Amino acid sequence: MSSKVVLKPSMFSLASHSGQNNGPAKAISRSSRPCSNCTCSPGLLSRQSRRSSVFLRQYSRRSSGTAVPRKSTSNESIYSSDSLCNTKNMNTTKRLESLRYSMKENDLAVYIIPSEDEHQSEYVSLADQRRSFISGFTGSAGVAIITRDLLNFNDSPEGKSALSTDGRYFNQASQELDYNWLLLRQGAKNEPTWQEWAINEAIEQSLGIGKKLVKIGIDPKVISYKSVQLFESTIKRKLEESGSGAKVELVAIKENLVDKIWGDFEVLPIRPSNDLIKLDLKYSGEDFDNKLERLLNELKEKHQSTSILISSLDEIAWFLNLRGSDIEYNPVFFSYLIVNDKDIKLFSNNPYSPEITEFFNKNSIKVLPYEEIWTELSKTTNVLKESSKTISIPENSSWEIIRNLNKCKFKQIHSPIDFFKSVKNPIEIKGFEKAHLKDGFALIKFFSWLENELVKEDSLVDEYVAASKLIDFRKEQEHYVGNSFETISATGANAAVIHYSPPTENSSMIDPSKIYLNDSGSQFLEGTTDITRTLHFTRPTEAEIDNYTRVLKGNLAIEQLVFPEGTNGYMIDILARQYLWKEGLDYRHGTGHGVGSYLNVHEGPVGISFRQGLIQYPLQKGNIITNEPGYYEDGKYGIRIENDLVVEETDLKFGDTRFLKFRNLTLVPYSRKLINAKLLSEEEKKIVNKYHARIWNLIGTKLDQNSIEAEWLRQETQSL
Repeated sequence: MSSKVVLKPSMFSLASHSGQNNGPAKAISRSSRPCSNCTCSPGLLSRQSRRSSVFLRQYSRRSSGTAVPRKSTSNESIYSSDSLCNTKNMNTTKRLESLRYSMKENDLAVYIIPSEDEHQSEYVSLADQRRSFISGFTGSAGVAIITRDLLNFNDSPEGKSALSTDGRYFNQASQELDYNWLLLRQGAKNEPTWQEWAINEAIEQSLGIGKKLVKIGIDPKVISYKSVQLFESTIKRKLEESGSGAKVELVAIKENLVDKIWGDFEVLPIRPSNDLIKLDLKYSGEDFDNKLERLLNELKEKHQSTSILISSLDEIAWFLNLRGSDIEYNPVFFSYLIVNDKDIKLFSNNPYSPEITEFFNKNSIKVLPYEEIWTELSKTTNVLKESSKTISIPENSSWEIIRNLNKCKFKQIHSPIDFFKSVKNPIEIKGFEKAHLKDGFALIKFFSWLENELVKEDSLVDEYVAASKLIDFRKEQEHYVGNSFETISATGANAAVIHYSPPTENSSMIDPSKIYLNDSGSQFLEGTTDITRTLHFTRPTEAEIDNYTRVLKGNLAIEQLVFPEGTNGYMIDILARQYLWKEGLDYRHGTGHGVGSYLNVHEGPVGISFRQGLIQYPLQKGNIITNEPGYYEDGKYGIRIENDLVVEETDLKFGDTRFLKFRNLTLVPYSRKLINAKLLSEEEKKIVNKYHARIWNLIGTKLDQNSIEAEWLRQETQSL
């Protein structure tokens, strides 16, 4: 089997280190890899190499007690930063064949497999990684579409398979998909959406069988009702445009067809139900009673409703001041919640402590088995229907939820809880400040250790060992719970893969003569961090320096912006790109996303991006948002600089409109070697110097002044 490349599956899957060999590791050059004979998809390999772990359980150390550099005994090149295997793996044929048999049993010509679970989570448990299982593509975003040729009468069913994903994953998907798959580049010029591609295939099939009805199937739990409405309107439009008389219909298939075949190829993962944790008021800053009152008032005043069903896991965790560990790196638990002005019902199978029992009893929260949501939803909506009352349903609720409302009146709304949790209270903001101070210490120790090992000690350190060592430094900090996503530790060409993460075995040796990108974050009880730094340990090229500086200028442009209330992230995204655009350059991802308070590292509804959906969500005082422009050259290097910002008020007003600003919470210096001071304005240089002086005062002065980390930080924070 070839050495594998694990490309960031969900950003949130923690690999166990307990069984890894700490001895010499031979560096395998690209030419020596027998990729042409490989039959294992990266998706399969990543799942097999990853052990299900409890999020809050102590992170296991390596068998030697610490992460150590791996030495090479090979005569070949020790650095294999151009490590991405460019030969397609070939293991999805049998899976697709088996799926098409199930499609035939359900009279389907097309079957849709989204990335999400039944809570529409962005990052999902192993048991919900169905799209990864069927395609081999492990990125967090994408949709698989499988067709079955209705005119094929061979013994084995045939058809097409396509994977649609966005620009963050074009490089990764091209590496991971085998020859069975067509890649649909979402947002690319003249490329159909996944809905259009699926419908076009269905129309063609309908015409091929005499204009008979052709069915497109999907599990109604894993697609939102809002998406179904869009899909059905697209079907109607495409049929009208074709004028061919074809017949196409979207149908709900309650038995998930991937789950049906999964056990024939791998051990079917089981969804975890780990212990619940009560988050103390000193971290949450707001008790449950106040949150409940706010929610009921919002429902009554804005939506003329007294009931709501909540299915988003992070919303339930925030609302109840509870945390869990059912999805790696995400402190959430599988649950549904029905809230009305009379009672509250939580549907969850997670064990909980006497303290939480007391909390439930005190607040009249009735806990029911997770699976009973459908029965209780039916009972609730029957009562509401009889009294002509309306239930509020968040717009990201699944199609299956809508199908179980018993024709009760319902109103689709954006969940008020999503807005509530995105605006951090003063205690949460103080928590973020503490979390960033602790993560600043950890990252400064890590980067100074890494440079010393690579340059002064002339050691060989691979990407995976580096990521593991960073965890050791983070574990030194109080209230560290775990990482907030899977660390991107990438050298050279691997840094050009936007969501890359190193494999546990045979990962690339970090080449000090090339760029190194580290994107990582922590979960502390006080808050969540997400930080990216791009470094060079020796002599970067002129192009690397200039492009890094352009990215830095874009980062500073966002950070220094003063803007009126009502401004959204869609309006300001251009500021981060302007210096790259001037040179005809760009990057294929958003510039920023919301961050949860000891919750999901990706949090809505605000963001900084070219996605038009952000227009309706203006930035507000108390939002925590990332600022992460980048630049990537496939096969060469990648650059990204990411800070976490808090939105604050200014003293400025224009009429009745207040002005807002950002404050940078991150405390890790920029790469001194990669800054071309000549490309910075005097104002920009002052900003960088002031930032570096702040880091030195808060962290540098607390270090042993004769230590490696103090020496490294002193060097990196010198005035420009």
